[in-house]
Amino acid sequence: MLVRLLYVSRSVASAPDDTESILAASRRNNPPVGITGILCYGDGIYLQAIEGGRDQVNRLFSRISRDARHEHVELLHYEEITERRFGGWTMGQVNLAKVNASIVLKYSALPELDPYTVSGAISLALLEELMASACIIGRA
Repeated sequence: MLVRLLYVSRSVASAPDDTESILAASRRNNPPVGITGILCYGDGIYLQAIEGGRDQVNRLFSRISRDARHEHVELLHYEEITERRFGGWTMGQVNLAKVNASIVLKYSALPELDPYTVSGAISLALLEELMASACIIGRA
């Protein structure tokens, strides 16, 4: 059974090396267990969608929840799916500093990423728009 999980967290250090470390580990560890997804980051906030088998996604989210690089980890959305939306990426990435603020503003009261203040469905819609507008990089 395939599932999609969407969560938000705050970076403890917000160092660029942490984000690169997370992406590198994802791209190395996700393919053997069938995990795909996207990581969106900006202003110390991570918004991540992960897709795959239910057991694999649940185990990964459990590890993320305990990861010392994250705090205030909140599950925003969880659903069974029939197909992947982010299947082209072992872990695609979006650096919001490089995205037109009007895209974020379309889904938020302010032109900054704050998934803590919107629903999971809205956050997922933002990720889909970023994918449709070719803002996702890192097809690895």
